[in-house]
Amino acid sequence: MNRNDQQAYDRGTSLFSPDGRIYQVEYAREAVKRGAPSLGVRTSEGVVLAAQRRTSSPLMEGESIEKLHKLDDFLGAASAGHVADARRLIDDARTAAQRNRLRYGEPLGVETLTKTLSDEIQETTQVGGTRPFGAALLVAGMDGDDPEAAPRLFQTDPSGAPQEWRAVAIGSGRDDIQEFLEDNWSDDLSLDDGIAIAVQGLFESDDELGAESVSVATITSDGYESVSEDAVAAVIDEHVDDETDADDAE
Repeated sequence: MNRNDQQAYDRGTSLFSPDGRIYQVEYAREAVKRGAPSLGVRTSEGVVLAAQRRTSSPLMEGESIEKLHKLDDFLGAASAGHVADARRLIDDARTAAQRNRLRYGEPLGVETLTKTLSDEIQETTQVGGTRPFGAALLVAGMDGDDPEAAPRLFQTDPSGAPQEWRAVAIGSGRDDIQEFLEDNWSDDLSLDDGIAIAVQGLFESDDELGAESVSVATITSDGYESVSEDAVAAVIDEHVDDETDADDAE
């Protein structure tokens, strides 16, 4: 394929190249890879979401950077990639959750919400005059407040393909974080274990993080709850700093 042909497929958001690729979707994935990392960990008690907040200046208020989002009482999401694109998807997710409560009088399921968002994302790869969303989401939660409800964790992709995970990372440093999660995840993790692993996972991509740069939230049968900065700092002191000291001793 010569350069002119490739440029034609670059400009077409809904055109397949001769080798079966949609370049704009691949570019959208690259945008996700450049975003600050987010990750999710499913435990026996619920799901933990964690994300790094990057500030471009010491004068910027870190709290103004939203990486974790409450979608409904038992639904939450983490994002990576273009912030504006992610916020559009978050707003649509909240609208879908509210509409389901009004129409059916019950909370929206995690899988149903993920597939609803994925349908919207996928549509941008087929309609001319649009571009794919340059963001990916982790959608997590419980299917209502039923004590028997199982925690669920899904990932959306700029192509519109949803996937369910036990633990997964998106954004920059994804490969290192995913390797850490694969080595440390187990079926019997408690919620506290999940928080510790999630925080430790973020340090795989940046070992100089502080508690003020880490956001953590949990979704259990009690609902969505943000973890305080003091609690995150305690996890860093107990798990990350101790491990660093041990490595230095070696």
